Order: sequence, then C-alpha cells, then structure tokens
Amino acid sequence: MTKTISLKKPANLPRHLAIIMDGNGRWARKRYMPRIMGHRQGAKAVKEIVTAVRELNIPYLTLYAFSKENWSRPREEVEALMDLLYDYLKREIDELLGNRIRLRAIGELDRLPPRVSTLLFETMEKTAKNYEMQLILALSYGSRSEIAEAAKRIAQKCIRGELSPADIDEKLFASFLYTADIPDPDLIIRTSGEQRLSNFLLYQAAYSEFYMTKTLWPDFDKKELLKALHDFSRRERRFGKTSEQIYLKCTGSES
Repeated sequence: MTKTISLKKPANLPRHLAIIMDGNGRWARKRYMPRIMGHRQGAKAVKEIVTAVRELNIPYLTLYAFSKENWSRPREEVEALMDLLYDYLKREIDELLGNRIRLRAIGELDRLPPRVSTLLFETMEKTAKNYEMQLILALSYGSRSEIAEAAKRIAQKCIRGELSPADIDEKLFASFLYTADIPDPDLIIRTSGEQRLSNFLLYQAAYSEFYMTKTLWPDFDKKELLKALHDFSRRERRFGKTSEQIYLKCTGSES
C-alpha cells in the first residue's frame, strides 16, 4: 500500500537545508538518453526545489552543484555543465530578485570558466541585499580542501603573530571556512540511493540529520521534498543530551 505524502507544511523545519543532487546520469541512462539530458532535467528540479524552499520560508539552502572531483569528468560533460550553470544564472536572476533570494557560492571559484565566474559574481552582487533566503551553490567544492585551506590560513596568522595556537578552538576554526557566517546544515538530503557525503560539508555536518532517498535528482520534486521534511520534523535532535533534558528544556522545567 502506497503511503500518502502530506502536502502540509511540517511543524518543525530546518533552518539550513543542504542537498547532494545525485542521479542525473542514471536518470538519462534509464531512458537511453545522453547524460546531458539528465543534467538538463536536473536543472528543472533545481528551479522547483528552490521555489518550494522559498515558499516554506527555509532561510538557507545549499546545493552541491559541482564538486572539485567533477573536473575529472569528460571534457564535453564538464563544458555542458558549465553551460547549464551559465544559463541558470542568466535565466533565474529576475526570479531571485523578485523572491528576495540572495545567491552565494562556495568552493574554488577561480577554477570556473571566466564567463561563468563573471556572471556568477555579477549575480551575487545584484542579489547581495536580499535576506529572505540564501541560496548557496557549492561549485568546484571539496570539503577536505576547504578544511586544509582553513588550517593553512590559521597557521599563517600564527606565524605572523596575529594568532596564538592557544586561541584556536572550534568556533575560531569554523570562522575560516567558506561557510563562516552560515549556520551548519540541520538536514542533508542525498538523492539516488547513495549513502555517503562525497566530500561535502564534512566539518559542518557534525550534527546534521541525514535523509537518503532512492529518488533520482531529476525526479525529486516538491512532494519528495515534503516527505523528507516531515521525516526530519519527527526526529529528536539531542546534540549529546538525553531525551529527558530536551523535554525539560522544551517545557521550561530546567532548573
């Protein structure tokens, strides 16, 4: 018997939702299509999910759009993905402005083709004053590189005498990451059935909830999103505390 998916807004929503968008190639292969057709259909899914997240008033959405490792894919596919990114930025600027969505990007952005990086930075600048929602694209992103780069920058400050090793704690380290002023993700969704982080937000995901679905990214729509959010809403997030402590805090009974 098929379980009905509630279309109602969940009672408890994440403040920051992150999604590993996976399965475009498999979607295309199942239909005997070139991989690029899966990526194009995946771009349509991006539009639908961004719209749904904005309607739900979730303030932060991070999409794992292109990993550092993806540069090793066939040149034709990489070029096609860059073209899709360029087209998305050109096409969606009015929607971003109209819906008061700020666009941001994290990763080694200097590796992007010049025309793409130019348009990306122009779009980020145009939307910089929008604070209803922040859409963060992880582009040419690798979490291990991000962590290593943060450690390098901290070491350089220590060498220059601007920091003491004794000053280094989790909060300070996090301030050197790409996501310094972005809250850690409360929920990370991965599509296509794979069950790994694939070098995505490793430091930031320490207390994230995970939702893995076999649905391929091009088929991930608002109904699938709500299914994931309802699942998240039912979870108890303890952050190392006991259920009793959480209950007492929620009821205001803590002494």
